[in-house]
Amino acid sequence: AKINEELMTIPGIDGQKMSKSLNNYIDIFTSDKELDKQIKRIVTDTTSLEDPKNPDTCNVFKLYALLASASEVAVMRENYLKGGYGYGHAKKALLECIISRFQKEREVYNYYMDNIPELENKLEQGEKKAELVAAETMSQVRKLLEF
Repeated sequence: AKINEELMTIPGIDGQKMSKSLNNYIDIFTSDKELDKQIKRIVTDTTSLEDPKNPDTCNVFKLYALLASASEVAVMRENYLKGGYGYGHAKKALLECIISRFQKEREVYNYYMDNIPELENKLEQGEKKAELVAAETMSQVRKLLEF
C-alpha cells in the first residue's frame, strides 16, 4: 500500500491511530482527574527511568509534540535522550500541556454544561442564523435554475 507521507496520523493511547470508535482518544473536555487517568493509560515501552529513551517512537512524546511549543518539545527531547526522565514525567508534562493549552475551551465547555438552558438558547440562536443563510442560498440556487 502507498501511504502519503504528508498524511499525519495522531497516535491514540494504545499507539494505534487515534479514533473515538476505537476508544483510544483523549477527551480534553473531561475532568482533570479523568484526563489524568486517560493519559496514564498511554502505552509506553519498558525502558527504565535511568536509561535514555527514543522520543521518535514514544506515543507520549508524539502527542506532546503536537501541542507544546517548539522549545518545550526540545527540552522534552533532551530529557528523553539523556536518561533519568521517565514516562511518568512525560505523561505529567502532557497532562499539564493539555490543561493549559485548552484552558479557555474547557472553561467554556464546563460553563455551558453547567448552564444547559443557556446552551439551548445559544443553539437556537445558531439554528435561526443557519436558517437565514440556508434560505438565502436556496433562493440563489432557485434563481440560477430558472429558465
